[in-house]
Amino acid sequence: MIKQAKFVVSVADGKNIRDFGAPEIAIAGKSNVGKSSFINFMVNQNKLAKTSSEPGRTRLLNYFEINNGEYYFVDLPGYGYAKAPKGEKEKWGALIENYLRTSGNLINVFVLVDMRHEPSNDDKMLINYLYSYHIPFTVIATKADKLSRAQQQKAKAVIASALAIGQGDILVTSTEKKTGKEAVLSRIDNLLRYAEQIKASSKDDGEEPGEDL
Repeated sequence: MIKQAKFVVSVADGKNIRDFGAPEIAIAGKSNVGKSSFINFMVNQNKLAKTSSEPGRTRLLNYFEINNGEYYFVDLPGYGYAKAPKGEKEKWGALIENYLRTSGNLINVFVLVDMRHEPSNDDKMLINYLYSYHIPFTVIATKADKLSRAQQQKAKAVIASALAIGQGDILVTSTEKKTGKEAVLSRIDNLLRYAEQIKASSKDDGEEPGEDL
């Protein structure tokens, strides 16, 4: 359950990646896929993350503190915005890559895809990148309210095939109909539990063995 959420800081340079000493879940996706709406939906606030009908508005890493520092959402710049200048696109891409490669707190990337469309080449590139660097991710299909139940099942099959994942690995959400939140929260709980287990295991491995008396 998310009881508290607040915006903390924006980062424009990959050299200034923040370290709050808590698990981080990155929110990634193409421009206008609904990342800000998804964050607001998850934290039950309407204006925590700024939404816009204009694609390409998220150009920074935006950190959101959840449950008084239990973990953080990190909203990544949207990709695939065709009208953005080439230099800007390269800057956003470098910022995303730097974060994904260097954050020591990242436990999962929520990759948002618009359920109405087949994943783009940029979506596929991101998934392949995450696979290549063994970065765990979760695919979240947004805007389910735009499709009927039957269309949703077909869309899940298309997304699963395009991204080479199982249909059961796709979480379906609608910020308009307020559906899918419980499944995402359950996923977050499992991620945090696993991260805590890994942390505890690392501490145990680092302890000096005691001498038998």
